[in-house]
Amino acid sequence: MAHGVLSFPLTAFHDDGSLDPDGFRAHVAARLADGPGAVFPACGTGEFFSLDEEEYRRVVAITVEEAAGRVPVVAGTGYGWAQAARFARIAEEAGADALLVLPHYLVAAPQDGLAAQLEQLAARTRLPLVAYQRGQVAYTVASLRRIARVPNVIGLKDGHSDLDRLQRLTLAAPEDFLFFNGAATAEIQARAYATVGVPAYSSAVHAFAPEIAGAFFTALRGGDHDTTGKLLRDFYVPFVELRDRAPGYAVSLVKAAARLRGELVGPVRAPLTDPSPADLADLKALLTTGLDLAGALL
Repeated sequence: MAHGVLSFPLTAFHDDGSLDPDGFRAHVAARLADGPGAVFPACGTGEFFSLDEEEYRRVVAITVEEAAGRVPVVAGTGYGWAQAARFARIAEEAGADALLVLPHYLVAAPQDGLAAQLEQLAARTRLPLVAYQRGQVAYTVASLRRIARVPNVIGLKDGHSDLDRLQRLTLAAPEDFLFFNGAATAEIQARAYATVGVPAYSSAVHAFAPEIAGAFFTALRGGDHDTTGKLLRDFYVPFVELRDRAPGYAVSLVKAAARLRGELVGPVRAPLTDPSPADLADLKALLTTGLDLAGALL
């Protein structure tokens, strides 16, 4: 998975909020054609939190069908371990290769509870699990060692961007334990994460502009600091500034950008809201700039 951008597809909805399987299939097929290292359906960008179990089943099954074994399919799961296990069973039946365990719902929890959450889920699925620390979930070195002893817990995705803490975790983990950069708009910190031994990263930008995401990935892996710097200054940093204008824009801006590219992904579901007209205009101008930098046209 370190040999390509990790792609997090958008879940397509009709204007009335119902699932659009055909729109989702077309979106996933297009993203797979761009050569990601893995595809992660029904995760944060895919609005896992707003899907019921049958919708989740269809989203995962469509992704598995379209991937056809070419790249790993890592489905999202979450909430408490009992509900997470229900989604895990569905993902397993649908043919997913692994699960990304999203932060649990609402409450803060002590380290023993965080580890026990993964242990309970791991005991109820045959699928490999990647833990996701973000928000109220942050593992200590002792907890990392504990969850790494669980046979089917294979990795950790980090969304805290505390590189001192992350370096301690990577040094404490087994050699074959996987780590992923899961910061919001991960390209911003990709160079920093790589210095502590975490080169693999998720890319929300890949969901709407694989040309930009691919250009950045190629430049980063090739040590082309001029290109990565220019893409960061002229596209990624302004995109983050736009993203930070309203809660939920980390998803709704991505979906709006995909619609600007002609993809039939539809609106976001409440409680998220689509961007304002003014923010959409700024997004379109920024997208044009980014695609121009990447050598493509809007």
